[in-house]
Amino acid sequence: MAKSVSEIKEILNNTSLKDIDLFINEYSSDQRKGVVKIVEAAEKRKKAYFDEIERLKSIYVYESECYGEGAQYIAGIDEVGRGPLAGPVVAAAVILKKDDLIEGVNDSKKLSAAKREELYDIITQRAVAYGIGVVSPEEIDEINILQATYKAMRIALSNLSVKPDVILADAVTIPLVETKQKAIIKGDAKSISIGAASIIAKVTRDRMMVEYDKLYEGYGFAENKGYGSKVHIDAIKEKGICPIHRRTFVKNFI
Repeated sequence: MAKSVSEIKEILNNTSLKDIDLFINEYSSDQRKGVVKIVEAAEKRKKAYFDEIERLKSIYVYESECYGEGAQYIAGIDEVGRGPLAGPVVAAAVILKKDDLIEGVNDSKKLSAAKREELYDIITQRAVAYGIGVVSPEEIDEINILQATYKAMRIALSNLSVKPDVILADAVTIPLVETKQKAIIKGDAKSISIGAASIIAKVTRDRMMVEYDKLYEGYGFAENKGYGSKVHIDAIKEKGICPIHRRTFVKNFI
């Protein structure tokens, strides 16, 4: 007795990618409209998977070069929070396992908040090591945002449990770091290690700003993450600044 359309749909839902060809071969001759659509969905899923593998291979080029040069541990590093009016600048360094192409890893700005959260858990579970560096608004005001960014990166590197042989960074060379570095323009979209670091940094800082929103209500930190949205700027003008504002950044509004 032939399986119903709903039964075949359920079979697809429980079919892994390694068995997707077997599913397509088994049901591609079934001409029922519902089954044809299910098979088309299976083929789209297969194509999306192989497209993603090709994309991941394309952002593994720098890592492959480093391994070819004899590196054993490669750290990608990135920061988030250079532009906001409030909150810290946060950097993350991530060492991924060799040949571990984690599906979905990309520049954090290209991902939804939900996808970043999902990938944060996967990356932290599968990485060889990761480290986070945080520099406060007070220190940003004291040493300027560029130096604060460099400091956050150095802290993140120091918090790695494994010392990297080479560092891949997004468009910068970090001062006072002896480890070999490679600066990659738009590296968070061109290197899987930097992309992973961008996700860890972004999720870490976003979670911090959600907590700050509970402490300092009315500025919309949970939504704007400290950036200069209209709600945020209007709140500064009305309420004044709070302890996590960067005074050098908000001086034009107070």
